[in-house]
Amino acid sequence: MPFLLNSFADVKKDLKKKMKKKSSGHLPSLSKHDKRWIQLIKEQTRQLNQNNVTRTQAYFRFYLQHPEIHWAFLGHMVSRNVGWNMTDLKGELLTKLLSEREQNDFFAFLERGSWLIFQDVYPQFMIYELSVRSSQEMFHLLPHFQTSAFMETMWRYFWHSGDKSTLAVAMVINEQSYLEKRLIQNHHYKKVVTGTVNFKMYDFLNLNNTIFPYGTGDKSERASLAGASLRYFISLHERIIFGKKLYSLLFQQEEMLEGVLKWAHEHHHTGSRKDYWPELFNDVNESYPRSLYKRKVKNCLLRKGAERLYSPALKYAWPNNPHEEAESGDWFEDWHVLDYIHDDVSLDGEILNNYCKTIETIELAVMAKEAILFREED
Repeated sequence: MPFLLNSFADVKKDLKKKMKKKSSGHLPSLSKHDKRWIQLIKEQTRQLNQNNVTRTQAYFRFYLQHPEIHWAFLGHMVSRNVGWNMTDLKGELLTKLLSEREQNDFFAFLERGSWLIFQDVYPQFMIYELSVRSSQEMFHLLPHFQTSAFMETMWRYFWHSGDKSTLAVAMVINEQSYLEKRLIQNHHYKKVVTGTVNFKMYDFLNLNNTIFPYGTGDKSERASLAGASLRYFISLHERIIFGKKLYSLLFQQEEMLEGVLKWAHEHHHTGSRKDYWPELFNDVNESYPRSLYKRKVKNCLLRKGAERLYSPALKYAWPNNPHEEAESGDWFEDWHVLDYIHDDVSLDGEILNNYCKTIETIELAVMAKEAILFREED
Protein backbone atom coordinates (compact mmCIF):
# COMPACT_ATOMS: atom_id res chain seq x y z
CA MET A 1 0.00 0.00 0.00
CA PRO A 2 1.64 3.30 -1.11
CA PHE A 3 1.90 6.06 1.48
CA LEU A 4 -0.15 9.22 1.05
CA LEU A 5 1.49 11.93 -1.04
CA ASN A 6 0.20 15.10 0.56
CA SER A 7 3.23 17.34 0.05
CA PHE A 8 6.02 17.94 -2.41
CA ALA A 9 8.44 16.59 0.20
CA ASP A 10 6.48 13.31 0.06
CA VAL A 11 6.88 13.30 -3.74
CA LYS A 12 10.65 13.70 -3.48
CA LYS A 13 10.84 10.96 -0.84
CA ASP A 14 8.77 8.56 -2.96
CA LEU A 15 10.83 9.16 -6.11
CA LYS A 16 14.10 8.71 -4.23
CA LYS A 17 12.79 5.39 -2.93
CA LYS A 18 11.83 4.30 -6.44
CA MET A 19 15.32 5.12 -7.72
CA LYS A 20 16.88 2.86 -5.09
CA LYS A 21 14.38 0.09 -5.66
CA LYS A 22 14.44 -0.45 -9.42
CA SER A 23 11.46 -2.33 -10.79
CA SER A 24 12.10 -6.01 -11.50
CA GLY A 25 9.55 -5.92 -14.30
CA HIS A 26 7.32 -8.27 -12.34
CA LEU A 27 3.82 -6.87 -11.90
CA PRO A 28 1.48 -7.98 -9.11
CA SER A 29 -1.51 -10.10 -10.05
CA LEU A 30 -4.77 -8.30 -10.72
CA SER A 31 -8.42 -9.02 -10.08
CA LYS A 32 -10.63 -10.02 -13.00
CA HIS A 33 -12.28 -6.64 -12.72
CA ASP A 34 -8.93 -4.82 -13.10
CA LYS A 35 -7.94 -7.02 -16.03
CA ARG A 36 -11.16 -6.11 -17.77
CA TRP A 37 -10.48 -2.40 -17.26
CA ILE A 38 -6.99 -2.79 -18.71
CA GLN A 39 -8.36 -4.45 -21.85
CA LEU A 40 -11.03 -1.79 -22.29
CA ILE A 41 -8.52 1.06 -21.88
CA LYS A 42 -6.09 -0.55 -24.33
CA GLU A 43 -8.83 -0.98 -26.93
CA GLN A 44 -10.16 2.55 -26.53
CA THR A 45 -6.64 3.97 -26.80
CA ARG A 46 -5.99 1.92 -29.94
CA GLN A 47 -9.21 3.14 -31.59
CA LEU A 48 -8.49 6.79 -30.86
CA ASN A 49 -4.81 6.59 -31.84
CA GLN A 50 -5.54 6.30 -35.57
CA ASN A 51 -4.23 9.66 -36.75
CA ASN A 52 -3.53 13.21 -35.66
CA VAL A 53 -7.17 14.30 -35.97
CA THR A 54 -8.55 11.49 -33.79
CA ARG A 55 -5.89 12.08 -31.14
CA THR A 56 -6.38 15.84 -31.12
CA GLN A 57 -10.14 15.54 -30.66
CA ALA A 58 -9.72 12.89 -27.95
CA TYR A 59 -7.55 15.27 -25.91
CA PHE A 60 -10.18 18.00 -26.24
CA ARG A 61 -13.11 15.79 -25.26
CA PHE A 62 -11.23 14.63 -22.18
CA TYR A 63 -10.38 18.20 -21.16
CA LEU A 64 -14.03 19.27 -21.46
CA GLN A 65 -14.96 16.43 -19.09
CA HIS A 66 -12.01 17.03 -16.74
CA PRO A 67 -10.86 20.68 -16.95
CA GLU A 68 -8.73 20.12 -13.86
CA ILE A 69 -6.30 18.15 -16.08
CA HIS A 70 -4.67 21.14 -17.73
CA TRP A 71 -2.27 19.12 -19.89
CA ALA A 72 -5.22 17.70 -21.86
CA PHE A 73 -5.96 21.12 -23.36
CA LEU A 74 -2.29 21.99 -23.78
CA GLY A 75 -1.86 18.63 -25.51
CA HIS A 76 -4.86 19.35 -27.72
CA MET A 77 -3.45 22.67 -28.92
CA VAL A 78 0.07 21.34 -29.44
CA SER A 79 -1.41 18.38 -31.32
CA ARG A 80 -3.22 20.80 -33.64
CA ASN A 81 0.18 22.31 -34.44
CA VAL A 82 1.62 18.87 -35.17
CA GLY A 83 -1.25 18.29 -37.59
CA TRP A 84 -0.51 21.58 -39.36
CA ASN A 85 3.15 20.59 -39.63
CA MET A 86 2.09 17.27 -41.16
CA THR A 87 -0.11 18.86 -43.83
CA ASP A 88 2.54 21.49 -44.61
CA LEU A 89 4.55 18.59 -46.03
CA LYS A 90 1.87 18.18 -48.73
CA GLY A 91 1.06 21.87 -48.98
CA GLU A 92 1.99 24.37 -51.63
CA LEU A 93 5.45 25.34 -50.40
CA LEU A 94 7.20 22.31 -48.92
CA THR A 95 6.29 20.06 -51.85
CA LYS A 96 8.51 22.36 -53.92
CA LEU A 97 11.42 22.09 -51.45
CA LEU A 98 11.37 18.49 -50.25
CA SER A 99 11.54 15.32 -52.32
CA GLU A 100 8.71 12.83 -51.90
CA ARG A 101 10.98 10.61 -49.84
CA GLU A 102 11.90 13.52 -47.54
CA GLN A 103 8.22 14.38 -47.14
CA ASN A 104 7.49 10.78 -46.14
CA ASP A 105 10.42 10.67 -43.70
CA PHE A 106 9.43 13.91 -41.98
CA PHE A 107 5.81 12.79 -41.76
CA ALA A 108 6.83 9.43 -40.29
CA PHE A 109 8.85 11.30 -37.65
CA LEU A 110 5.96 13.59 -36.68
CA GLU A 111 3.43 10.76 -36.78
CA ARG A 112 5.55 8.44 -34.65
CA GLY A 113 5.99 11.14 -32.01
CA SER A 114 2.27 11.93 -32.02
CA TRP A 115 1.38 8.23 -31.75
CA LEU A 116 3.90 7.56 -28.98
CA ILE A 117 2.68 10.39 -26.78
CA PHE A 118 -0.97 9.42 -27.16
CA GLN A 119 -0.44 5.74 -26.35
CA ASP A 120 1.49 6.82 -23.25
CA VAL A 121 -0.76 9.58 -21.96
CA TYR A 122 -4.29 8.49 -22.88
CA PRO A 123 -4.32 5.39 -20.62
CA GLN A 124 -3.25 7.72 -17.79
CA PHE A 125 -6.31 9.86 -18.52
CA MET A 126 -8.60 6.84 -18.56
CA ILE A 127 -7.21 5.54 -15.27
CA TYR A 128 -7.75 8.96 -13.70
CA GLU A 129 -11.33 9.00 -15.01
CA LEU A 130 -11.85 5.51 -13.61
CA SER A 131 -10.52 6.71 -10.25
CA VAL A 132 -12.95 9.65 -10.24
CA ARG A 133 -15.90 7.42 -11.11
CA SER A 134 -15.05 4.84 -8.47
CA SER A 135 -14.06 7.48 -5.88
CA GLN A 136 -10.80 5.71 -5.20
CA GLU A 137 -7.40 5.93 -6.83
CA MET A 138 -6.73 3.25 -9.43
CA PHE A 139 -3.15 4.22 -10.22
CA HIS A 140 -1.90 0.72 -9.43
CA LEU A 141 -2.98 0.00 -13.03
CA LEU A 142 -0.45 2.45 -14.51
CA PRO A 143 2.53 0.01 -14.58
CA HIS A 144 0.45 -2.33 -16.77
CA PHE A 145 0.64 0.36 -19.48
CA GLN A 146 4.41 0.83 -18.99
CA THR A 147 3.75 4.27 -17.52
CA SER A 148 6.83 5.81 -15.93
CA ALA A 149 7.24 5.37 -12.17
CA PHE A 150 7.61 9.16 -12.13
CA MET A 151 4.04 9.65 -13.33
CA GLU A 152 2.62 7.06 -10.95
CA THR A 153 3.99 9.20 -8.11
CA MET A 154 2.78 12.46 -9.66
CA TRP A 155 -0.74 11.17 -10.24
CA ARG A 156 -0.96 10.03 -6.63
CA TYR A 157 0.29 13.42 -5.48
CA PHE A 158 -2.33 15.17 -7.60
CA TRP A 159 -5.08 12.88 -6.29
CA HIS A 160 -4.32 13.90 -2.70
CA SER A 161 -3.22 17.52 -3.23
CA GLY A 162 -5.28 18.74 -6.20
CA ASP A 163 -2.17 20.60 -7.44
CA LYS A 164 -3.15 21.14 -11.09
CA SER A 165 -0.13 23.07 -12.29
CA THR A 166 2.39 20.63 -10.81
CA LEU A 167 0.63 17.73 -12.55
CA ALA A 168 0.63 19.63 -15.87
CA VAL A 169 4.36 20.40 -15.71
CA ALA A 170 5.07 16.82 -14.60
CA MET A 171 3.26 15.62 -17.73
CA VAL A 172 5.38 17.95 -19.89
CA ILE A 173 8.52 16.47 -18.31
CA ASN A 174 7.22 12.94 -18.77
CA GLU A 175 6.14 13.19 -22.39
CA GLN A 176 9.34 14.89 -23.60
CA SER A 177 11.50 12.44 -21.63
CA TYR A 178 9.45 9.55 -22.99
CA LEU A 179 10.14 10.72 -26.56
CA GLU A 180 13.88 11.27 -26.08
CA LYS A 181 15.23 7.76 -26.73
CA ARG A 182 12.22 6.47 -28.66
CA LEU A 183 12.14 9.27 -31.22
CA ILE A 184 14.71 12.06 -30.92
CA GLN A 185 17.71 9.77 -30.35
CA ASN A 186 16.35 6.93 -32.48
CA HIS A 187 19.08 5.90 -34.96
CA HIS A 188 16.72 5.77 -37.97
CA TYR A 189 15.19 9.20 -37.39
CA LYS A 190 18.58 10.76 -36.66
CA LYS A 191 19.71 9.49 -40.05
CA VAL A 192 16.71 10.54 -42.14
CA VAL A 193 15.31 13.52 -40.20
CA THR A 194 17.05 15.18 -37.24
CA GLY A 195 20.54 14.65 -38.63
CA THR A 196 19.79 15.96 -42.11
CA VAL A 197 20.84 19.28 -43.62
CA ASN A 198 17.19 20.21 -44.17
CA PHE A 199 16.35 19.77 -40.49
CA LYS A 200 19.37 21.72 -39.28
CA MET A 201 19.39 24.59 -41.77
CA TYR A 202 15.75 25.44 -42.31
CA ASP A 203 12.93 26.68 -40.10
CA PHE A 204 10.50 25.79 -42.86
CA LEU A 205 8.83 22.87 -41.11
CA ASN A 206 7.68 25.31 -38.43
CA LEU A 207 8.71 22.80 -35.76
CA ASN A 208 9.96 25.88 -33.94
CA ASN A 209 6.64 27.76 -34.09
CA THR A 210 3.71 26.70 -31.93
CA ILE A 211 0.58 28.76 -32.53
CA PHE A 212 -2.47 29.25 -30.32
CA PRO A 213 -5.31 30.88 -32.30
CA TYR A 214 -7.81 32.78 -30.17
CA GLY A 215 -10.50 35.42 -30.24
CA THR A 216 -12.91 35.75 -33.09
CA GLY A 217 -15.93 33.50 -33.41
CA ASP A 218 -16.35 34.38 -37.08
CA LYS A 219 -15.10 31.43 -39.13
CA SER A 220 -14.54 33.64 -42.18
CA GLU A 221 -11.97 35.80 -40.38
CA ARG A 222 -8.42 35.15 -39.25
CA ALA A 223 -8.05 34.43 -35.56
CA SER A 224 -5.60 36.35 -33.42
CA LEU A 225 -2.41 34.36 -32.82
CA ALA A 226 -0.28 33.79 -29.74
CA GLY A 227 2.53 31.30 -29.29
CA ALA A 228 6.24 30.76 -29.05
CA SER A 229 9.27 29.64 -31.02
CA LEU A 230 11.44 26.73 -29.98
CA ARG A 231 15.17 26.70 -30.57
CA TYR A 232 17.25 23.53 -30.42
CA PHE A 233 14.38 21.08 -30.96
CA ILE A 234 16.62 18.08 -30.35
CA SER A 235 17.50 19.29 -26.82
CA LEU A 236 15.41 17.58 -24.14
CA HIS A 237 16.05 20.46 -21.75
CA GLU A 238 14.89 23.06 -24.28
CA ARG A 239 11.73 21.08 -25.12
CA ILE A 240 10.76 20.81 -21.45
CA ILE A 241 11.31 24.54 -20.89
CA PHE A 242 9.35 25.27 -24.06
CA GLY A 243 6.46 23.09 -22.87
CA LYS A 244 6.44 24.98 -19.56
CA LYS A 245 6.35 28.29 -21.42
CA LEU A 246 3.39 27.17 -23.53
CA TYR A 247 1.59 25.99 -20.40
CA SER A 248 2.26 29.33 -18.72
CA LEU A 249 0.94 31.22 -21.76
CA LEU A 250 -2.24 29.16 -21.88
CA PHE A 251 -3.14 28.77 -18.22
CA GLN A 252 -1.71 31.74 -16.35
CA GLN A 253 -3.68 34.32 -18.31
CA GLU A 254 -7.43 33.82 -17.91
CA GLU A 255 -8.36 35.87 -20.97
CA MET A 256 -5.95 33.88 -23.12
CA LEU A 257 -7.34 30.54 -21.92
CA GLU A 258 -10.91 31.70 -22.54
CA GLY A 259 -10.05 32.97 -26.01
CA VAL A 260 -8.17 29.85 -27.13
CA LEU A 261 -10.85 27.59 -25.65
CA LYS A 262 -13.57 29.55 -27.46
CA TRP A 263 -11.68 29.23 -30.73
CA ALA A 264 -11.14 25.49 -30.24
CA HIS A 265 -14.86 24.99 -29.57
CA GLU A 266 -15.78 26.78 -32.79
CA HIS A 267 -13.17 25.27 -35.12
CA HIS A 268 -13.01 21.53 -35.60
CA HIS A 269 -9.45 20.34 -36.23
CA THR A 270 -8.92 19.28 -39.84
CA GLY A 271 -5.13 19.69 -40.10
CA SER A 272 -5.45 22.50 -42.64
CA ARG A 273 -4.09 25.92 -41.69
CA LYS A 274 -7.31 27.27 -43.16
CA ASP A 275 -8.78 26.37 -39.76
CA TYR A 276 -7.27 29.53 -38.27
CA TRP A 277 -6.35 31.69 -41.28
CA PRO A 278 -8.83 31.31 -44.18
CA GLU A 279 -7.71 34.63 -45.68
CA LEU A 280 -4.23 33.22 -46.37
CA PHE A 281 -4.74 29.44 -46.65
CA ASN A 282 -7.22 27.24 -48.47
CA ASP A 283 -7.75 23.49 -48.41
CA VAL A 284 -8.37 23.61 -52.19
CA ASN A 285 -5.37 24.24 -54.45
CA GLU A 286 -6.00 27.52 -56.28
CA SER A 287 -2.63 27.70 -58.05
CA TYR A 288 -1.88 26.60 -61.60
CA PRO A 289 0.11 23.35 -61.70
CA ARG A 290 3.71 23.53 -62.93
CA SER A 291 3.81 27.34 -62.95
CA LEU A 292 6.84 29.07 -61.43
CA TYR A 293 6.19 30.24 -57.91
CA LYS A 294 5.52 33.93 -57.29
CA ARG A 295 5.58 35.46 -53.83
CA LYS A 296 2.14 35.57 -52.25
CA VAL A 297 2.68 36.92 -48.74
CA LYS A 298 3.91 40.28 -47.50
CA ASN A 299 3.63 41.51 -43.90
CA CYS A 300 1.15 38.79 -42.99
CA LEU A 301 -1.16 39.70 -45.87
CA LEU A 302 -1.90 38.08 -49.20
CA ARG A 303 -0.41 40.12 -52.04
CA LYS A 304 -2.87 41.73 -54.41
CA GLY A 305 -4.12 39.23 -57.01
CA ALA A 306 -2.37 36.25 -55.39
CA GLU A 307 -4.10 32.95 -54.77
CA ARG A 308 -4.21 31.60 -51.25
CA LEU A 309 -1.58 29.09 -50.12
CA TYR A 310 -2.67 25.47 -50.42
CA SER A 311 -2.98 23.74 -47.05
CA PRO A 312 -4.82 20.41 -47.35
CA ALA A 313 -6.88 18.68 -44.69
CA LEU A 314 -5.01 15.81 -43.04
CA LYS A 315 -7.35 13.13 -44.39
CA TYR A 316 -6.43 14.13 -47.95
CA ALA A 317 -2.72 14.61 -47.24
CA TRP A 318 -1.78 11.40 -45.42
CA PRO A 319 -3.28 7.91 -44.91
CA ASN A 320 -3.40 6.29 -41.48
CA ASN A 321 -0.07 4.64 -40.60
CA PRO A 322 0.38 1.33 -38.78
CA HIS A 323 2.87 1.44 -35.88
CA GLU A 324 5.18 -1.00 -34.20
CA GLU A 325 4.78 -1.40 -30.44
CA ALA A 326 6.45 1.30 -28.35
CA GLU A 327 9.91 0.46 -27.05
CA SER A 328 9.88 -0.69 -23.44
CA GLY A 329 11.79 0.90 -20.57
CA ASP A 330 11.32 3.69 -18.04
CA TRP A 331 13.10 6.99 -18.71
CA PHE A 332 13.01 7.97 -15.01
CA GLU A 333 16.51 7.74 -13.53
CA ASP A 334 17.01 10.95 -11.55
CA TRP A 335 14.62 12.58 -9.06
CA HIS A 336 16.24 15.95 -9.82
CA VAL A 337 13.87 16.30 -12.79
CA LEU A 338 11.57 17.73 -10.11
CA ASP A 339 13.65 20.91 -10.35
CA TYR A 340 11.85 21.72 -13.60
CA ILE A 341 8.55 22.02 -11.76
CA HIS A 342 9.51 25.05 -9.69
CA ASP A 343 11.74 26.85 -12.20
CA ASP A 344 9.94 30.05 -13.23
CA VAL A 345 9.46 30.78 -16.94
CA SER A 346 7.89 33.72 -18.73
CA LEU A 347 6.52 34.29 -22.23
CA ASP A 348 5.00 37.31 -23.94
CA GLY A 349 3.17 35.20 -26.52
CA GLU A 350 4.18 37.32 -29.53
CA ILE A 351 4.37 34.98 -32.54
CA LEU A 352 2.69 36.68 -35.52
CA ASN A 353 5.68 38.56 -36.95
CA ASN A 354 8.01 35.59 -36.52
CA TYR A 355 5.54 33.24 -38.14
CA CYS A 356 4.92 35.56 -41.08
CA LYS A 357 8.67 35.96 -41.62
CA THR A 358 8.93 32.16 -41.64
CA ILE A 359 6.39 31.96 -44.47
CA GLU A 360 8.22 34.63 -46.46
CA THR A 361 11.55 32.87 -45.91
CA ILE A 362 10.07 29.64 -47.26
CA GLU A 363 8.76 31.48 -50.31
CA LEU A 364 12.23 32.87 -51.03
CA ALA A 365 13.73 29.38 -50.64
CA VAL A 366 11.20 27.99 -53.14
CA MET A 367 11.96 30.72 -55.67
CA ALA A 368 15.72 30.26 -55.24
CA LYS A 369 15.43 26.52 -55.82
CA GLU A 370 13.26 27.02 -58.91
CA ALA A 371 15.74 29.58 -60.30
CA ILE A 372 18.61 27.10 -59.89
CA LEU A 373 16.63 24.32 -61.58
CA PHE A 374 15.63 26.69 -64.39
CA ARG A 375 19.27 27.64 -65.04
CA GLU A 376 20.34 23.99 -65.04
CA GLU A 377 17.66 23.13 -67.61
CA ASP A 378 18.77 26.08 -69.71
